[in-house]
Amino acid sequence: MIKQSDAYTNVPDTALSNYFRNAGEMLAEESLLLGTVVNSIIASQELLTNKTIIVRLMAALKTTEDAVKGDIIRKTLEIVVNHTTEDI
Repeated sequence: MIKQSDAYTNVPDTALSNYFRNAGEMLAEESLLLGTVVNSIIASQELLTNKTIIVRLMAALKTTEDAVKGDIIRKTLEIVVNHTTEDI
């Protein structure tokens, strides 16, 4: 399994990975979620792209019933969309 800090090495957009690396505790839950999503994509041997990350986050948002988790997913999704340059 890939360690959390190693997950950002695999993120296709350096602006996004740098944003989370520099956010510290302010985005701890969002950072953990992004790392989990990245690790999940890698483990399933899918191509790791910004679009794949966005699709996974949208699927998680659609299926969660927990309001707090929904807010974390929504904020993570917003950050990913705002900090990536790849056309989706």
